[in-house]
Amino acid sequence: MLTQDQIGKFQTDGYLVVEDVIPGDVLGRVQAEYSDVLNRLYDCWYGKGLVKDEPSGMTFWDKLLSAYQAGCDYFQPLDISLPGDRIMADTPFHIGPAVFDLLTARPMLDIVEQLIGPELVSNPIQHVRLKPPALKLSKDEVRAHITATDWHQDRAVALEDADQTDMVTVWIAVNDATVENGCLQVLPMAQDQSILPHCARTQTGIADGFIDEGRAVPLPVKAGGIILFHPLTPHASLINKTDRFRWSFDIRFSAAGQPTGRDHFPSFIARSRSRPETELRDWRVCKSNWEAARARLSGKPHIDIHRWTSDSPFCA
Repeated sequence: MLTQDQIGKFQTDGYLVVEDVIPGDVLGRVQAEYSDVLNRLYDCWYGKGLVKDEPSGMTFWDKLLSAYQAGCDYFQPLDISLPGDRIMADTPFHIGPAVFDLLTARPMLDIVEQLIGPELVSNPIQHVRLKPPALKLSKDEVRAHITATDWHQDRAVALEDADQTDMVTVWIAVNDATVENGCLQVLPMAQDQSILPHCARTQTGIADGFIDEGRAVPLPVKAGGIILFHPLTPHASLINKTDRFRWSFDIRFSAAGQPTGRDHFPSFIARSRSRPETELRDWRVCKSNWEAARARLSGKPHIDIHRWTSDSPFCA
C-alpha cells in the first residue's frame, strides 16, 4: 500500500516509482509462459527456413534476437493486445493464465485503488515491450515497442472520449530497467498541465519545442517494481545501450463506467468493492473477448486511434 507521502508525490509530480510490487512467482510464470510461446514460434520459423540458427541450446533472448535479425515478427504474437491499425482475422496476440495473473496482481490493484478508487477496469491500452540492444537494431527501425519511445502523454495517444477519464498507467519491469538499458524518463507534471500538441510521425510524440529534455528525470526500477503515471505526465524511454534485452509491460486502469479511450477493444472489471461478483477471474474469457474483437474488426478500414495529423501547425 502507498503512504500518504507517496500519494501526495503522485498527485503533485504525476509519477511514482514503487519497488517490489509484482510477486516473484507471478513474474516467473510470465517468463515461463512467454518462453513456451516463443519456442513454438521459433520452431515454426525454423521449420520454414525463416531463421537459420538451430533452436537447440538457444536461450529465450537468443531466439528473440535471431527472429528480429531474420525479419520475423516476434512482437505482435507476444503482445497482449491487437494493433491499433489494420486488424486481420489471423492477427496474433497473447493472453494466457500467467499474463492474466499479471494484469490482476492483487498488490498492484491495491495501489491503483488508492489513486483512482475501488471500481477498477483493466483498460485495453496495454502492451508488452521486449527491446533489443540498440546496436542490434536495423538502421531504419522506428517502432516504439522495439526502439526508444518518443516523448508523449498517455492521454494524448488515446481517443478524445477518454479525456476526462480517471486513469493510471502502470509500467511493470520484468527485468531490471536501468539508465543503460533504456529505462523510462519523465518530466514532472506541471501544476496546470494540459495536453501538449503531438505530431503523427513514425511514432506519435510531443511536437518539437514543448519538451525541455534537460529537466528529464530517469526512472530506473528493479524487476517486479512498477512506475505509475498520471495520463498527462510527459514521458519517454532512453536507448538500450547494453547487449541485453529490456522487458516490460505497460498497462492501464480506468474507473469503471468511464470511456477507456479504446472502447472498440475489450476491457474488464479487475476490481469492484461494491460488486465483487462482476470481477473477471477467468483468463479464458479475457482471451475470448479479444478474439471476438478481432473477428469483429478484421478486414475493416484503418482504425483511427489518434487525434493528431501530420499537417497540424506545430508539425509542419
